[in-house]
Amino acid sequence: MAESQKKKQVHLFYCVECEDLARKVAVQSDLIILKSINWRNFDDGFPNLYINNAHDIRGQHVAFLASFSSPAVIFEQLSVIYNLPRLFVASFTLVLPFFPTGSFERMEEEGDVATAFTMARILSNIPISRGGPTSLVIYDIHALQERFYFGDHVLPLFETGIPLLKQRLHQLPDADKIVVAFPDDGAWKRFHKLLDHFPMVVCAKVREGDKRIVRIKEGNPAGCHVVIVDDLVQSGGTLIECQKVLVANGAAKVSAYVTHGVFPKRSWERFTQKNDGPEMAFTYFWITDSCPHTVKAIANKAPFEVLSLAGSIATALQI
Repeated sequence: MAESQKKKQVHLFYCVECEDLARKVAVQSDLIILKSINWRNFDDGFPNLYINNAHDIRGQHVAFLASFSSPAVIFEQLSVIYNLPRLFVASFTLVLPFFPTGSFERMEEEGDVATAFTMARILSNIPISRGGPTSLVIYDIHALQERFYFGDHVLPLFETGIPLLKQRLHQLPDADKIVVAFPDDGAWKRFHKLLDHFPMVVCAKVREGDKRIVRIKEGNPAGCHVVIVDDLVQSGGTLIECQKVLVANGAAKVSAYVTHGVFPKRSWERFTQKNDGPEMAFTYFWITDSCPHTVKAIANKAPFEVLSLAGSIATALQI
């Protein structure tokens, strides 16, 4: 059978803030058809939603591109996500590039609420479509054990943005001088096998009195373009501390890559070229478009560059 005959046509719905990414995904393949939803609210603020041309998706492969960027938008998207598989579709795929509660997976004492587990339970109860369980596509989930939080009614597909970084690094004029640095052991465990052809530096936080100081645990950054790699950034404090210690140990240049640029409270501003502080020393700061609000905020602002997940998502929709 010809390769094109094996591929499936996918009807792709999307939330409001993912429209740009959805359009980029659709450009990747003639087999991806964008579909629309009317996102409205009643006067009391609760969602008033309508899936356009719902009859047309019967017997079709359907996907939804979601962004759980804040608790305020999760309910309306879940309402659609729970409805689409029940419209007699051939299969249903949920693409949630950033799993937002992923860093809240630990219970350190009785009373802590592991919201990552709550989110996984909610997604595990998406109704089964005629084609079987929902496929759930997530990029670079924060804690590796979270893949075991999902129940049997969904099939989680854990993807990574690292191939986009590797492609970009090979384009750099100093590609032969790249060293990859990890801010902690967790980042090393998550990514080192995907980057094992690069020399590596591993940092660690050590306690000195009341402070936690970043130190180099292993590796040598001297004379190299060091790229700090992690799954997500919030305030950016850890990246800044890593950058300082790498420069102090002789790094010629320091850049950073994170799959998810969360940056609450506009914390990305710490890294823009307007800033005269040491943060300005980042040569490049690469993020993906998993967090659409950030992508819009940092557009055309050095040192940021966006590596789009669109091609990777289009490929995942064919699995």
